[in-house]
Amino acid sequence: IVNSLLNLARPSEGDAALVDVNVIVSDVLSLLEHQFRNGRIQVRKELSPSGLFVKGVEYKLQQVFLNLLLNARDAMPRGGWLTLVTRVDARGAVVEVSDTGTGIPTEHLARIYDPFFTTKSDGHGTGLGLSIALDVVRAHGGDIALEDSPLGGLRVRVTVPT
Repeated sequence: IVNSLLNLARPSEGDAALVDVNVIVSDVLSLLEHQFRNGRIQVRKELSPSGLFVKGVEYKLQQVFLNLLLNARDAMPRGGWLTLVTRVDARGAVVEVSDTGTGIPTEHLARIYDPFFTTKSDGHGTGLGLSIALDVVRAHGGDIALEDSPLGGLRVRVTVPT
């Protein structure tokens, strides 16, 4: 299990290819559309009009966005708005996932990326999602930042060099 987690978090050069982040985000979103509809979560997509290409490992980047979207879903048990934005800035490809959920209490911010740390009740999360997501993004030369969303909730910004 540990080796599998380490392999997931560290892309190997041989697996890396030019991938379109817009396609990855859209594919992951299509997997979860039914869950979002059933959970009364409205999705707003503002994807970059042109391809957003990075050198990366597609299935590992899919895992990053799957974890982030599932966290957003779990933060909005009564429904809400999920906004996905992609764009390019000076640092590279940027993907923002914003929700109108419960946010993260200030006292948990220092531990949010710790493996096995979770604010979810027993049986509803392992606490590995953000830890693995951060490791994968950093292995791709990028970073993740969390901040309060202007919508009231959380905004997660993933940046990966283009």
